[in-house]
Amino acid sequence: MIKIYIGNILNYFTHYKTNARAERVNSKITLIDNMAFWYRNREHLKTAIYFRCGNLSLYP
Repeated sequence: MIKIYIGNILNYFTHYKTNARAERVNSKITLIDNMAFWYRNREHLKTAIYFRCGNLSLYP
């Protein structure tokens, strides 16, 4: 099992980088998409993603 992932494991110790941020953003987008089943078009969904992932407030 480890033989399959040995390249990725060694890559982490070489560069000290993971894809945790990308996975976190992807998880947020999936959550927003699941909550946004009533949106009429993709523009509203895109706006909701910008607000949630960008930590924007509705009232400036």
